Amino acid sequence: MFTDQPIMQFREEFEFLSNFFPQPIVYAGREWQTSEHAYQAAKTLIAAEAEQIWAAPSPGKAKRLGRRKEDGGIITLRSDWKDIRVAVMLRILETKFAIPALEQMLLDTGELKLVEGNIWNDTFWGVDIRTGEGQNRLGRLLMQIREDKLYFS
Repeated sequence: MFTDQPIMQFREEFEFLSNFFPQPIVYAGREWQTSEHAYQAAKTLIAAEAEQIWAAPSPGKAKRLGRRKEDGGIITLRSDWKDIRVAVMLRILETKFAIPALEQMLLDTGELKLVEGNIWNDTFWGVDIRTGEGQNRLGRLLMQIREDKLYFS
C-alpha cells in the first residue's frame, strides 16, 4: 500500500488525512461533521456564526463560511486567531486521530513525510504543488501526532 515516497496529497487512499474527510469528531463539547467544520467555527467567538458553520452541509461550505466577512464569509475573526490557530488545529487533529480506526491509519503511514499538497495556494497549512512553496503546517502537525502516538503511547 505505501512506498517510501512522501505522501504528497491527502486524496484517495490518504483522504483520511484531510480535514474534509467525512468523520464526525467531538471538539469543544460539540459533535462536528468534520474537523474542517470544527476548525472554521473556532475562528469566531460569536455563537450564531459558529452555529451556521456547524450546520453547513459540507466541509467545503464550512470553509467558505469560515472566511472573514470582508472576504465573502460570515466570520467575525477573533482577535487572537493568528496566535492560536496552530494550537486549535493541533487539538482538533488530536481529537480526530484519537478515533481508533483513524489512529491506526495514521500509524500505518510509518515514517513517511506527510505533505498537504494543494493547488489553491495554501502555503501556510500546505505546499503549493505547482511551486513547491509552503510551510506544510498541517502535514507537520499530523507527523507530530503520529510520532507522539508511536513513542509516547
